Amino acid sequence: MMFDPETQDVHAGGSGCGCSASVLCGYFLPKIRAGEMKNILFCATGALMSTTASQQGESIPSVSHAVFISAESRMSGN
Repeated sequence: MMFDPETQDVHAGGSGCGCSASVLCGYFLPKIRAGEMKNILFCATGALMSTTASQQGESIPSVSHAVFISAESRMSGN
């Protein structure tokens, strides 16, 4: 076990990455494999918050990673 909730309190989220992985692997990738979709641009987002960020009244910085997934071959000769 990497994380023991009784001894480690990191005040960290994780729902965004878990939700993104579930949606990508459970919904989009099966559609790509079945030929229902050919290309997707998957953009997972998240907020970079400290424990006091929401109390300061400032904007909250965020991050997004964009991943292009294609079922089409890009190799020459195929």
